[in-house]
Amino acid sequence: MSDALELIEELSEEKIKNSDFDGLRRILANTRTGLLIDLIERQPPKEAAVIYRLLEKGRALNVFEALDSRHQKLLLDALRANEVTAIFDGLDPDDRATLLEEMPAKVAQRMLRGLPRNERELTSSLLGYSKDSVGRWMSPEVLTLHPDYTVAKALDLAKQAAREKETIYTLPVVDAQRVLVGVVSLRDLIIADDNARVGDLMAVSDFAYTHDNAERAAREQLDLSHIAIPVVDAERRVVGILTFDDAAEIIDAADTQDSARSGAAEPLGQPYLSTSIFAIVRSRVVWLLVLAISAILTVHVLDIFEATLAQVVTLALFVPLLTGTGGNTGNQAATTVTRALALGDVRTRDALVVAGREMRVGAVLGLTLGAIAFLLGTLVYGYELGVVLGLTLLSVCTMAATVGGIMPIFAKKLGADPAVFSNPFISTFCDSTGLLIYFGIAKAVLGI
Repeated sequence: MSDALELIEELSEEKIKNSDFDGLRRILANTRTGLLIDLIERQPPKEAAVIYRLLEKGRALNVFEALDSRHQKLLLDALRANEVTAIFDGLDPDDRATLLEEMPAKVAQRMLRGLPRNERELTSSLLGYSKDSVGRWMSPEVLTLHPDYTVAKALDLAKQAAREKETIYTLPVVDAQRVLVGVVSLRDLIIADDNARVGDLMAVSDFAYTHDNAERAAREQLDLSHIAIPVVDAERRVVGILTFDDAAEIIDAADTQDSARSGAAEPLGQPYLSTSIFAIVRSRVVWLLVLAISAILTVHVLDIFEATLAQVVTLALFVPLLTGTGGNTGNQAATTVTRALALGDVRTRDALVVAGREMRVGAVLGLTLGAIAFLLGTLVYGYELGVVLGLTLLSVCTMAATVGGIMPIFAKKLGADPAVFSNPFISTFCDSTGLLIYFGIAKAVLGI
């Protein structure tokens, strides 16, 4: 063994032992490719996988192709191993983001090929794909064509691959470097002349990057009614495909989560009747504790205006009406904007526009409900109380709609799930704020 290889091997062992991956990466960057190949072949599988994972993307592909088939298999198996994944998952997020770059497309495909969903998720994590990314959901089983293929050759390849690939109805077209250049449908191939070129039939392709948000990409795919869309890496090399079925599953999972959180609970993740009582309690209790604590604000507001209630007891009769109306108005706005965010119709930069629209919507709703309350309140309890109810509903509806519309955008801006700002949370906020408005208007109008 050469002195250089021995030195690199000793340094690598030391860096891995101390989890100094950044330092190891710098050493590897200054090591000749030939030495890297020798180093990986001499290491135990786990250490070899760690070293390989720290290589720059271009060099990683060269090293992998230079390994013999036996070492390639050992390396792929090690890269999928739990302990190797745990090494990188244990890093701080910023360090992991720096170290876990996308693996070369060819290696990524071989790692993912044929794995069941749970193993694919484990491997995708190692590749650097987050839980919410397209990379976690894509299938690597994709047949690609070249522009110079004839239709006859393309159909023959499709026939051979039909049993193995996820889909053959939408076929990505790539150049010699596997860069996506277009897409062709099986239907177009069937009706075309056998001697026609694939490049003459292909169309401009919609696609998703591996790190794109899965829900957003899935909604766009379903909106465009694509059977499948290619998934590419940062260099637009095809690494997989997202099928219509997977896109529908992504949306179903997202809607289930949003629905649960809007009701102040976490999704169960399995059928209700097969879920343990403890698991159901756990999915609800944290939210209930948060909401119970926040509800103390409402009690505190009532305590502050106890003297006001003592002077005009009738005011207490309308507290449930006003708080319920404010909460429902905020819930409607939050649900609408959360949905718009998920569909991409609204972005965080549209916060002021959304606030303006919801303020106007709330004002119109408040005028409508306030006018009715004014008439009924005047007929039953007198003119002054009618004015209090009318002005309060106008103010509360305007406030609640504006806050309900802004909260999901605020959550998105902070990097949180907009559904976390669930309807019960908004209701609690609107309850306490609405009571402040109600009693403030009552004191001004009634002079108490």
